[in-house]
This record gives sequence, C-alpha cells and structure tokens, in this order.
Amino acid sequence: MTSELVYASAADLAKWIKARQVSPVEVTRTILERIEASQPVLNAFITICSERAMDEARQAEQAIMDDKPLGALHGIPFSVKDLVSTKDVRTTFGSAILKDNTPHADAVVVQRLRQAGGILVGKTTTPEFGMSPMTQAPLFGRTRNPWRADRSSGGSSGGAGAATAAGMAPLAVATDAGGSTRVPAACNGLVGFKQSLGMIPHDWAQDQFGNTSYVTPLTRTVYDTAMMLDVMAGPDERDPNTTNRPKPDFLAAVTDPSDLKDVRIGWRERLGNEVVAADVLKALADAVAAFGEAGATVIPAEHPFENVEPLWFTVITASGYAQYGKYLEKYRGIMCPTFVRQIDQAAHYTAEELYRGLLMRTTVYRSVQSWFDDVDIVIMPTLSRAALPIDHDHFANIEIDGQQVDTCRRAWYPYTLPFNLTGHPAVSLPCGWDSDGLPMGLQLVARPGQDAFLLRVAAIFEKTRPWAHRRPNLPELDA
Repeated sequence: MTSELVYASAADLAKWIKARQVSPVEVTRTILERIEASQPVLNAFITICSERAMDEARQAEQAIMDDKPLGALHGIPFSVKDLVSTKDVRTTFGSAILKDNTPHADAVVVQRLRQAGGILVGKTTTPEFGMSPMTQAPLFGRTRNPWRADRSSGGSSGGAGAATAAGMAPLAVATDAGGSTRVPAACNGLVGFKQSLGMIPHDWAQDQFGNTSYVTPLTRTVYDTAMMLDVMAGPDERDPNTTNRPKPDFLAAVTDPSDLKDVRIGWRERLGNEVVAADVLKALADAVAAFGEAGATVIPAEHPFENVEPLWFTVITASGYAQYGKYLEKYRGIMCPTFVRQIDQAAHYTAEELYRGLLMRTTVYRSVQSWFDDVDIVIMPTLSRAALPIDHDHFANIEIDGQQVDTCRRAWYPYTLPFNLTGHPAVSLPCGWDSDGLPMGLQLVARPGQDAFLLRVAAIFEKTRPWAHRRPNLPELDA
C-alpha cells in the first residue's frame, strides 16, 4: 500500500479518506517517513514538520470518526516552499541569515489550505530569496532531480518539484517570479500553474502594485491543480490585485466533457531564443497533433517577439536589491555568491533605467495580448531543453544538442519570463521524456482571467497524452 499512497493523487486520497479506506494518520506517517528517507538522496526539504503534522493527522482522523463536516483537502499532506510564511514553522527564504526566522502567521494561501483540511508536512528548498533557476544555497546545499542524480531539479521551487515528483505529498505550494514554478514542473514531470495576476492573493508581497511574483500550486495532475486552485483562489483585502476578481469553478472546468471544437490554438517554437533541442521540438509537434485530435484548430503563431530577459532582469534585481540589499554589508560572506552577484549589478541602476523597465512591461503586455486577436491559446515549450546538469554555473552558457548557446535565462527559459511581467496565466505540462529519460515541458498561455479555460484545455491534453503513471527510478526509496 505504501507506493499507492505516496504516488496517489490528492483526488484519490480525498476519496479514500472520506470512504474510510485509509486514515489521515496512515497517509501522513507514510509521507513523513518517505521525506525523512529521501533527505540524503534528494535534499528537497529545509524543515520537516513531523510532530505537528502527526498531531493534525490524528485530529483529522478523529473528525472523521465523529462524523464532522470535512473540507475538500481533509487529511491530505501538502508542502510549502520556504519563501512562503508558515505560522510557528521557520521560514528561511533559503538564507543562512534567516535560518531561525519563525513567522507568527500563515500566508493566506497556507491558511486556506489548512482550513480545507490540508496537513503541512514541511518546507521545501529554495535558492536564497528565490533568485536562481538552480536550487542550491549555503543553508542546505543542492537539491537533485529525482529522474537523474546528475541533473538539477530546476528552480527556484526546485525542492517543491523534487518532492512532488518523488511522492512526498501530492500538493505543493510554490512561487513563480520568472518561471520558478514552471521550470521545476518541466524538469520534474509535473503540472506547474502560474495564474493570472490577482487570481490568488499574495498577501506578503512587499510591492503589491508592481508585483511580478505569484504564489502557485504544483502537482502531478491537472485535477489536483484544480483542487488547489479552488481552495487558494479568491479575493483578499491584503492584495489589491484580487479586488473584485471573480473566482472560477476550476473543478467544473477540468471535468467539462466538451472537446476543443471552436478553440483556436497557436503554436510557436521560439520566444526570442534561437536554439531548441530536437527532442523538445519533436514533443511540441506531437502536442500540436494532440490538440488537433481533440478538435482544436491549430495554426502557427508567428508574431515577432524579442527576448525580454534584459527587461525582466532589471525589474527583478532592482526589486531584490531594494528588499535584500541591506544584508550585503554585514552578511555577504555567508550569502549565496550567485545571489550576491546578481544583486550587486542592481546597485548601479539609475532611476531612469529602472522606470524604463517598468514602462516596458506595458509594451510587452500589449504585444502578448495581440496574439489573442487570432487565437484563444498559445502553446510553446516551457524550456528549450530538459534539466541542466546539477552543477551548472548560473552565469555560464548552456549546451543544447552539443551546441554552446546563451546563458540559462536567455536560452533555457525565455518562454516563462514574459508572463510574470504581463500577468497572463500560463501552465507547464509534461509532454514526454527526452532521449536521456528526462521530462520535458509544454507551456500553454491564455488571456488574463481565463484561468479556468486554460486549465480545461490542459485537462484535455492530459487525457490525450497522460503522464502521471510515469515515476522516477528511486531504488533508495522504493526498494
């Protein structure tokens, strides 16, 4: 039963728990034992909430025995990226500076998941302050990819990605400021959903009005993503972007039996980058065929688009410097060199350079929005190749099919950066495995506010090209 429990979807666990086929105590204990056993193998957690989680599991079991009303996620374990505040559970931001930081309140999304009956099992690894697509930091070391030990799990939600892919809770709270949910989703064979700006409250963001960061779900199936969104989404007065934002019925969307007839889908191979792996292009072609099989009209999307990495980097690092530059003088020696090098660059920006970047966000938004004059959904790769080597230098050029190209932000994930600037919803879905046995990702993008429609399209693709039966080979855990 152990393997069934650890790789079970949240939907199945919810059904089994409510039918009293399994208990929250059994599920939580099994997950916690797997997390503990996985730490020397994957290193996906910074903090494990064993005692607290078991107490909550016993309370959840008693509620069932007492025939009390049960929430949508009753007894289901979930993890939280260590950038997201959790009451009485340390939140380190992946930084040795904050290794003992313990918030006094949950972020609103964590509060909502717990109110729905979810059980927090631990805080997953993140590079320092989330500023890298490679999950490593002086506080905890490196997090590896479950599919291959010599590859990265991506970032900055790499701990969430590795944990979810390896059967350590079916639901993960991640964050995404430039692809930090979608990059690990593609690297680990998961569903990574970055919602429209304002769909899910981000109550602890320091800049609510210029925000590019999102608190997101990360799961193994589209239905589980819908379960999380149904709980996480909805207005909160602490986030002005959520004001009067209607909450869709995500579960209704993913169970809609209709096909994609009358849906227009545009596809593109590149987004300001020049080189894409042959395996990725082959997977994209198969995905295009799958959408056609589902009834969609599929056409090439050929709108000109420049690589937005320089603009994104200016906005993000300036924000990072304003928030965390105060630590550099005192703590530089114990901070991640990758983080320090990026933030140091931002120290020299002028006000004009920063504000030019902010103004350009509007230009990029209008460019992306023009795509939807002709189509309803745009599909593209999530990454230009599968997971990078685990020891890849963040500032070095990457290799694609034996060819040295540009740096990882410009050449590996230029597909994810634009939609943090524009607020469009985007989801990464598994679309196959490359010749080395590593997952590859496909990204779907829709108009702002059409999150439920986007998820419905994702569910139809999942039905035509299922992936959740695939599991990484982890003999250290599954022997």
